[in-house]
Amino acid sequence: MPQSLANVLVHVIFSTKNRYPFLSDINIRNEMHAYLGGTINNLNSQVILVGGSTDHVHILCKLSRNYSIAKVVGDIKRSSSKWIKTKGRMLAKFEWQNGYGAFSVGKSETNRLEKYILNQEIHHSKKSFQDEFRLFLQAYQIEYDERYVWD
Repeated sequence: MPQSLANVLVHVIFSTKNRYPFLSDINIRNEMHAYLGGTINNLNSQVILVGGSTDHVHILCKLSRNYSIAKVVGDIKRSSSKWIKTKGRMLAKFEWQNGYGAFSVGKSETNRLEKYILNQEIHHSKKSFQDEFRLFLQAYQIEYDERYVWD
């Protein structure tokens, strides 16, 4: 019997709307990361690591061969946005930015990327989310228009 096999590792990055620090509370942030990971797993993808900072998340996952990146990201953003709004009045206006970045990852790069994701607090004491995201876009040679990247 023929099989369709895949091992597609993806690094997904997206921020809160206007980079508002909705995830400043470490407990809420950890809950959000766990929620995102669970939702990814429920989409037949395999979460490897979710991390981030007060205003954005990084997700390293093995993408299901049954769903597109757009489907997975759309579903996790929509679901998590609804969920977090139940966590208190301070989060009632929570929104994710409209877009996202998705970058292919080789198996040999996963350890380095996991360390990078785990050290977001330290990393962002020196560099803004926007500067970090620009560096990813440049490293992957993705052309972009600043007018449409940020919201």
